[in-house]
Amino acid sequence: MKAITKKDLQQFQQNFENKPVQKALKRVLMQSELSKIFMKQEQAQQNQYKFSHEIKTLPTLSISHQHATGRCWIFAGLNVMKYELARKYDLKTFEFSHNYTAFWDKFEKINYFIQVMDDFLEADQDDRKFQHILKMGIQDGGQWDMFVSLVEKYGVVPKEVMPETTSSNSTRYMNQIINVKLRQYVANARKLTQNNQSDAIEDLKKQTLDELYTFLVLNFGTPPETFNFEYFKKEDNQYQVIKDLTPLTFYQEHVGVNLSDYVSIINAPTQDKPFLHTFQVEYLGNVIGGRDIKYLNLEMDDLKALVRKQIEDNEVVWFGSDVARYGNRETGIWDDEQFDDEALLGMSLHMSKEDQLDYSQSAMNHAMVFTAIHLENNETKRWKIENSWGEQSGNKGFYMCSDTWFDRFVYQAVIHHKHLSKEQKAAWEKAPIILKPWDPMGSLA
Repeated sequence: MKAITKKDLQQFQQNFENKPVQKALKRVLMQSELSKIFMKQEQAQQNQYKFSHEIKTLPTLSISHQHATGRCWIFAGLNVMKYELARKYDLKTFEFSHNYTAFWDKFEKINYFIQVMDDFLEADQDDRKFQHILKMGIQDGGQWDMFVSLVEKYGVVPKEVMPETTSSNSTRYMNQIINVKLRQYVANARKLTQNNQSDAIEDLKKQTLDELYTFLVLNFGTPPETFNFEYFKKEDNQYQVIKDLTPLTFYQEHVGVNLSDYVSIINAPTQDKPFLHTFQVEYLGNVIGGRDIKYLNLEMDDLKALVRKQIEDNEVVWFGSDVARYGNRETGIWDDEQFDDEALLGMSLHMSKEDQLDYSQSAMNHAMVFTAIHLENNETKRWKIENSWGEQSGNKGFYMCSDTWFDRFVYQAVIHHKHLSKEQKAAWEKAPIILKPWDPMGSLA
């Protein structure tokens, strides 16, 4: 290992003095934000909010807002369903209760964590899997198949039936308390095991679940068992009501979407993940006995073709991406070509998608839905996105991304099984390769 010497510093400073662009940039940065000076004005013409292939039958519904939470995957999943319900019943306005689904997600994750810890009651304290799961605890984030498991077990309800609360819109402190309680459970359960008192662990599990169920009710409210579906039709503004529904009958008989028909495809061009193979991540889940979290890895061109096919079939597409890269929240645009950072800084910043994943530079961190594409000469140029950051964000709640940004930072999409090719369907049926818990494909949106 070599320390930085005074001679090294003198050389670095001399090199800087010979870089006129960076010397000028130093003065600009005295009173300017770094990210803003990279913007390329000439790229704006490529990023117009106009799209050649928009879902024509998409109802005009309000943009949802996840506030200070990591529930985007739930919002995106419910956005897929809300458009189908709105079309079916000609709804004037409608939102599902994100709070209802998040309540059950929290409770199922609590139980999943407690049950998983059975595998580690006698593990070494520094066991890597044990420590990884402990540090992760439970979070707001999730995956498509986790959403499916929740809806198929608990159903869904309209927002008015279980509205948001202060805690459901800001979950940081609530999550901290839950994770303290869960780690306390692990410490006590391991001590019981060490003292040959394993028979007492089941009672400890029940006590912990009971206490945390109460805590969730305090924060989210009580999930409804029955409700009436009241709505106004868009065409004639007539009041309608369907009475005495349960959350499950509402989903099964009225929503009109069979979530089991959809599969999760990914683009992970790393050496350990061959294309046309399926994958699962160890210890990733929420509902025990629910749907397996499974991915089919495809080449990017194949993934994009399936997304395009579903949009052209008049259906939105749930997808996961890394939204921390090359974005502008004021304009609602993600485009890696709208920033000229390398030229101004005088250094290369590009990494391949493979290297981004392998070296912890990028991974999925947000889920949204695609609602339109723009084609020129049959080539996709940009994509329209419905986000869940409220109407004040982006272009009245909508965003867009360039096709090159899609290539680099979209990692996952959810596609109806009917759109897969014969080869892709056969690949989906293959036994999955099991990935380590910390694999980037286990990232939660």
